[in-house]
Amino acid sequence: MLTYTLRRLLLSIPTLLFIAFVIFMLLELAPGDPMASMPLTIPPEVKEKMREALGLGRPWYVRFPLWLNQFFIVEPQYWFDQTFGTNFANGAQRIISFQSRSPVFDTIAERMPQTLWVVGMSYVVGVLIALPIGIISAYKQYSVFDQAGTFVSMIGFSVPPFFSGVLLIVVFSVQLKWLPSIYDTTHVVTGWDSFVFQLRQMVMPVMVLALQTTAQVSRYMRASMLDNLGQDYVRTARAKGMSESVVVMKHVLRNSMLPVITVIALGIPAIFGGAIITEQIFKVNGLGQLLITALQGSDIPMVMTITFLLAVLIVMMNLIADVLYGILDPRIRYD
Repeated sequence: MLTYTLRRLLLSIPTLLFIAFVIFMLLELAPGDPMASMPLTIPPEVKEKMREALGLGRPWYVRFPLWLNQFFIVEPQYWFDQTFGTNFANGAQRIISFQSRSPVFDTIAERMPQTLWVVGMSYVVGVLIALPIGIISAYKQYSVFDQAGTFVSMIGFSVPPFFSGVLLIVVFSVQLKWLPSIYDTTHVVTGWDSFVFQLRQMVMPVMVLALQTTAQVSRYMRASMLDNLGQDYVRTARAKGMSESVVVMKHVLRNSMLPVITVIALGIPAIFGGAIITEQIFKVNGLGQLLITALQGSDIPMVMTITFLLAVLIVMMNLIADVLYGILDPRIRYD
């Protein structure tokens, strides 16, 4: 397993480099100019000097290796210096945002907690709801509960976040006035009342994202349970006199969780993609809103860095899913 993991890590390096190159070239060929948002009163020669200062006058085959050096070498050096008080970076040029003129990684670090809080909570809630629904739906196949679970899953698959989010705002914020429609990222929990407000403002964005997770995981859980309930070892366990709860929860569930764990691991990057839309709807000041703002302002360093970090997350989750599958199923060997 260790050899397989190391081999996959080595293979991920050229994969990530190719992904970074594709992202860079797409941004390079995309329409838009970072200077377009500047006032029209700025003389053309001043704009040209500003373009040179941002490095836009250099060819792409110079800027792309420079970005790679800043991402993989300079930024880790700055992080190491801030953590341990060293001076490895020695004032090297960091990745700078065109819009804020501040280091990109500092801005991402400021926005990351809000996104992780909303996305992490929604994913945990979605998985905790999906697993029981999938288990009970498979055990009571074609029952009323199974039909209701299938209906909810179809809604989760069919309704996009931009529609369900707006619908929840209209119902619970505009009509019933139960929940706030805008997520206050400056809110600090200091007591019970502030904690209740934090829960209230998290309900709608969390449930919008959790609906998609519940729909996907519950369907996989149901299909995997049905596949295992008809196996010979289940009939053997029942013939030995084991209780139904032991047969289902100990034997069937354990084997059914193997493909579901893979789906859960691979679904983590997807939930970040859904958060991009959800954060825009509920005004969550996280990475999704930061990415949309950067796209609108042609902030190439910010867009490049965020999208590449998402690509790294996808590659790493694929690796983790494969490793977990091998650990949980002793029949699988990566020799």
